[in-house]
Amino acid sequence: MDNEIKILVCVDLSDATEIIMEKTESLAKRLSAKVWLLHNALPEPGKVEFKVDPIAAREDLAKRYHDEHRQIQELAQRLRDSGIESSSLLVHGATVESILTEAADLGVDMIIVGSHGRSAMFQLLLGSVSEGVLHKSRLPVLVIPTHKRG
Repeated sequence: MDNEIKILVCVDLSDATEIIMEKTESLAKRLSAKVWLLHNALPEPGKVEFKVDPIAAREDLAKRYHDEHRQIQELAQRLRDSGIESSSLLVHGATVESILTEAADLGVDMIIVGSHGRSAMFQLLLGSVSEGVLHKSRLPVLVIPTHKRG
């Protein structure tokens, strides 16, 4: 029977990622956990409109996906270098649903997300990934605040 704790860590590759990585590394070491780092590359390739210069737009998008893939792989390697078993995942799709699907497919015990602490109006208009995961997940969700309090 596998008693290893498995954690899915969601990163958006913004400045907030560093805070999430520091907390994840500390927690994963204490729990001897396996970590999957997940980044949802948006927009989905099939949903992009290429109005001005379709070839240039596709090339820019491909470069961005390549860069994001490299970044998430480097983050996983950083965890491995510190003794934590880690893998990286780059997915496409609706963010909350992608997170929940991957969590179920991987059989993780916990999901870690960051909270940017954006304004109430932003939350009202666009919603929040961390909020969506909290409301829809059947797993424990650790929300790491990544904003600076004044």
